[in-house]
Amino acid sequence: MLTLKYIQENKEEAIAKLKIKNLDATDIIADILAKDEGRKRTQKEQDESLAVMNSISKEVGQLFKTGKVEEANKAKEKSGQLKEQAKNLGQKLTQIESELHNLLVQLPNIPHETVPPGKGEDENVTVREAGKMPELHSEAMPHWDLAKKYDIIDFELGVKITGAGFPVYKGKGAKLQRALINFFLNENEKAGFTEIMPPLVVNEASGFGTGQLPDKEGQMYHVGIDNLYLIPTAEVPVTNIYRDVILTSKDFPVKHTAYSSCFRREAGSYGKDVRGLNRLHQFEKVEVVAIEHPAKSYETLDSMVKHVESLIQKLGLPYRLLRLCGGDLSFTSALTFDFEVYAAGQDKWLEVSSVSNFESYQANRLKLRFKEEGQKKTQLAHTLNGSALALPRIVAAILENYQTPKGIKIPDELIKYCGFDIIN
Repeated sequence: MLTLKYIQENKEEAIAKLKIKNLDATDIIADILAKDEGRKRTQKEQDESLAVMNSISKEVGQLFKTGKVEEANKAKEKSGQLKEQAKNLGQKLTQIESELHNLLVQLPNIPHETVPPGKGEDENVTVREAGKMPELHSEAMPHWDLAKKYDIIDFELGVKITGAGFPVYKGKGAKLQRALINFFLNENEKAGFTEIMPPLVVNEASGFGTGQLPDKEGQMYHVGIDNLYLIPTAEVPVTNIYRDVILTSKDFPVKHTAYSSCFRREAGSYGKDVRGLNRLHQFEKVEVVAIEHPAKSYETLDSMVKHVESLIQKLGLPYRLLRLCGGDLSFTSALTFDFEVYAAGQDKWLEVSSVSNFESYQANRLKLRFKEEGQKKTQLAHTLNGSALALPRIVAAILENYQTPKGIKIPDELIKYCGFDIIN
């Protein structure tokens, strides 16, 4: 959530920058500032009423002591009227503050100055492309056919048990999943990220803290009877560890990694790249989360991008790095880099990671603050996260790119985790 102070001091800048995200925020920012003026007026009126009431209340006792009963009763009546007025003003103030909050949460994060303009994913900018493209044999298949041929992923069984988008991994397919999870977690730990095993459901406050609510409630699975949400990413519970926390500058950087199942309704995505593992309602992902000093958050973003890149390189997958344009940037992100790997069996690029800096946007919602050494005043921290990595499309790319007439070879880095070097 943008701070009210930022909007007050940078009205025109906020309007101009939000246009990069294809949002004309002129009216809503005007409403926010007008509502804030109303809040200030109401607060002033309440403060004045309370001050006069307190002054009169002190006089009442003195009037009674000196025998001026009639004057004392009139003063007492006046004090009661002011008390009721202050109460009504307090209720009005609470209502205005609620309306102001509801306006503020409608504004997305301000994009970083390096975010290019654009309306959607077709206008994202390729930063670099690397890796050797595989040369497939003549009978090469997409991963959904390979999964059936080698009986390692059963999509139909998932439909029977739950529904579309919930595959069942079997035998070496399940072991490949587990190998990737362990590989990613171990590599993340080597890079300084402390492992967390978080809950898979969160409360409403946690969903709000990281920006999933109220923006993405239609994409989350909701457990209505308990008012809990299945997590779309481990980012949500891990970042919320620090909700309502005050750190010190010595605590930075805070770095965590977590493996979790992720749940997404994917409403509105039907018909778009839904075959096989390309788009699922439940999938496995290893996440990295960082909390950083504002002066160092972009340095940390660069290091996280390089780390994710190293994981893809170790798996031997062709990839490209994209800088997202304003129209493809998430509601909460200031700057995002996406990694896509090439899946040869489909002749398609598949997104496998987003690495983002949210600056203070999430921290403001979370009330995640820190103090500089020797200072009493707190300020908002910066939060970052990235997929390191999302498994379904990595699995798809491995199956397709490493297929041979004799079976599917396992990338060298994974053999020690899998316990086998080929799926056949």
